[in-house]
Amino acid sequence: MLLQTVRPNIVQSIRAYRVEDLQEAAQSVGQHFLYANLTAAQTKQDVMEAIAESFLFPSHFGKNLDALYDCMTDLVHKSGTQPGFVVVLEQIPDNPRFDREAREQLLDVFRDAADFWAERKIPFRCFYSFQ
Repeated sequence: MLLQTVRPNIVQSIRAYRVEDLQEAAQSVGQHFLYANLTAAQTKQDVMEAIAESFLFPSHFGKNLDALYDCMTDLVHKSGTQPGFVVVLEQIPDNPRFDREAREQLLDVFRDAADFWAERKIPFRCFYSFQ
């Protein structure tokens, strides 16, 4: 099984994996599969909007990194027992309007979410690629 070869709480490049295989693996073990294609995003606002839309966040989502963390952790945790997560952020922007620092801040939110879920013994795997 694909997910057995990946640590349960990690944020890593998607390199060796295909999105379809990750989706199938998540479904086969009953975990949530969250996918955001960020190809059209150019700015932090674009990225936040694309993630919110793709992950079906509530309409009151604040479109900032703190709100993203809250939606990936507390909001979901309060909704009941969770089976685990496979998250894919495809084509994160790599341009002057969304530079290396912005990318690292975004990925840090997902690293913090992985830590949050690790403390609760819930697998949270996040895979990403850059444009």
